[in-house]
Amino acid sequence: MNPFTFAQRRHLLRQQVAGGAIVLFANGPAPRNYPRNTYPFRQDSHFLYYTGIDAADVALIVFQGGEAVLYGDAPSADSLIWSGPGPEPADLARAAGIERVEPASALEGALARLQAAGEPIRWLPPVRAERTLWLCRLLGMSPAQVSEQADRALARAVVEQRARKSDEEVAQIEAAISVSKDMYDAALAVMGPGATEAAVRSAMEAVALARNLSSAFAPIVTVRGEILHNERCENTLAQGDLLLIDTGVEMPPFAYCSDITRTFPVGGAFDARQKMVYAAVLRAQELAIAAASPEVSNRDVHRIACRALVDGLQAMGLMKGDPDEAVQQGAHALFFPHGIGHMLGIDVHDMEDLGDAVGYPEDEGRSGQFGLSYLRLAKALQPGFVITVEPGLYFIPALVGMWRAKRRHDSFINYDEAEKFLGKGGVRIEDDILITADGCRVLGPPILKSIDDIEQRMKQVRGCGSRFQGHDIPGPSRVPTS
Repeated sequence: MNPFTFAQRRHLLRQQVAGGAIVLFANGPAPRNYPRNTYPFRQDSHFLYYTGIDAADVALIVFQGGEAVLYGDAPSADSLIWSGPGPEPADLARAAGIERVEPASALEGALARLQAAGEPIRWLPPVRAERTLWLCRLLGMSPAQVSEQADRALARAVVEQRARKSDEEVAQIEAAISVSKDMYDAALAVMGPGATEAAVRSAMEAVALARNLSSAFAPIVTVRGEILHNERCENTLAQGDLLLIDTGVEMPPFAYCSDITRTFPVGGAFDARQKMVYAAVLRAQELAIAAASPEVSNRDVHRIACRALVDGLQAMGLMKGDPDEAVQQGAHALFFPHGIGHMLGIDVHDMEDLGDAVGYPEDEGRSGQFGLSYLRLAKALQPGFVITVEPGLYFIPALVGMWRAKRRHDSFINYDEAEKFLGKGGVRIEDDILITADGCRVLGPPILKSIDDIEQRMKQVRGCGSRFQGHDIPGPSRVPTS
């Protein structure tokens, strides 16, 4: 992206937010356990979007008249020794289309002058504690004031701008999805009875690392798919297991990412029960994708998927009664307790640091209904949105036990049948789509997901799982499911 792109983004933001000075902050190093041992640096996504600058401990003020000033220092002698030479602030500013550079020490004085003149200072809600403390020092506020006085109008303007992706941004996301496809191919090459979750994850991450790419989030590679965000990789795969994989990568230099989920039969073929569950989830995803367009809200898409899942659950004997009423009352959420998807961009859950501004209109709050309350994106879809579509079915022993004890929705749920599925994990299928003027487009190269394609590919992979058999696998054995 050229400097004009970033200058134009700031100009549009300045037009949307009248008056006052807009302050954007880069991230700083985040210590793991002592100051010099830090996590890999990840730039603040808003700062990256409006500047393209991937340097730590700098800040930007966009003044009321539109002038942008970058505050930062040249690399210190220590950083030259330990980290090597880095770009000068003037070079960073030039690449971002920023007119002026000041030392980092000048930031406090600039903000003090704005305060003295009574000019509003606008900042986004801080996520990191160190950002909050930095603002406390700069503005003479308490942490509570920093949070309470974060500019909600600025947050909504940022959401409005970042939500609609340009062709350049979509191309970056599709490049990330192409890497995801290669990662899934690598997973299939090592997956099988006797392999470990960790071995599958390492094969996938090796593909990304070989291209100097980072994960967009902590990968999920698990036979315990009923645990929605199970980041542990401590089990050995066994015949009859389903392996749920949810991974994504970030593409440099601007960190646009992928988020793809697939579920595979470890032994190479789905059994009859797994096939019914998988087919129900796949049908729900296909119907949801077909419905996604500027004609509907993402809440509508969610409900279409829920209704399809109820149809599948009734065919399996797990639910009963009027399917529309079951969805209306939230009975399906025993098996599908999360939303259909979320925004995707520089963040895997794009802009969710700004709260529900990203997913809900200003005059609308989240539902209090279990399941529906987890819907991250409910508002009307617009051309340029990139969103995930990720229905699933999960068999969660503790949740089934809690609901059965309370006889919750027992007019819709056949608990005796549901308990037969406990210990069978979960199934989720996820793709990333672009909302277009007349519908949507699934992004990236196809990643196999039909039952026939999966089973055929797993048969074609020579020696599926034969590299990892029984006692040849290091590490812990299966964790009990109950």
